[in-house]
Amino acid sequence: MTDYTVEKAQLIMRLRAQSIRNSEVLSALEKIPRDLFLPQALRKHAYEDASLPIANGQTISQPYIVARMTEALEISQKHRVLEIGTGSGYQAAILSHLSRRVYTIERLRPLLVQAENLFRKLQLTNITTLHGDGYRGWPEAAPFDRIIVTCRCDELPMKLLDQLKDDGILIAPIGVTGQEALFRVSKKAGKGEMEQLMPVRFVPMVSGTGHDA
Repeated sequence: MTDYTVEKAQLIMRLRAQSIRNSEVLSALEKIPRDLFLPQALRKHAYEDASLPIANGQTISQPYIVARMTEALEISQKHRVLEIGTGSGYQAAILSHLSRRVYTIERLRPLLVQAENLFRKLQLTNITTLHGDGYRGWPEAAPFDRIIVTCRCDELPMKLLDQLKDDGILIAPIGVTGQEALFRVSKKAGKGEMEQLMPVRFVPMVSGTGHDA
């Protein structure tokens, strides 16, 4: 197995230089081997601050975006977190080090199976997975303290806001193609207060489950 200790340390330094200050978030990024979540041919690029392609036409987000979204969630060890879009499983693995339990939904079964295998390999026992439609959320496990959406929504998904506790936080990329931005939504008295954080580009959120189910 290739040792990426130096590359990982350099990435953490770059993230600090980009104003990622939360030491627990940085520690989680240091602990999780991003290289394992990538195809073999791309592992040498694992600790570059770049998004990279994975299977099924999807991507793994660049580490800065993962760190920024995670930091904006303001997670504590008592929180139950819902993730929409498991993808490679990397974001869920980061969240597992910071929260009590992570619930993660993926519509493409092959991606979910790969992620589940990695969770077992890394002994991340506080992650629960579901092959399903992210737009539906996970009402059976709701309400959640935090929700993170890792694919672009045209507008704020109200079903997900309904599954968020009052005083909870939802992070999602929202907007039409080319005009999307990362938003933090704070739920107060049943309503979402939206704050725009930064422009981003994400793959679109798709309703339903993949044909390979």
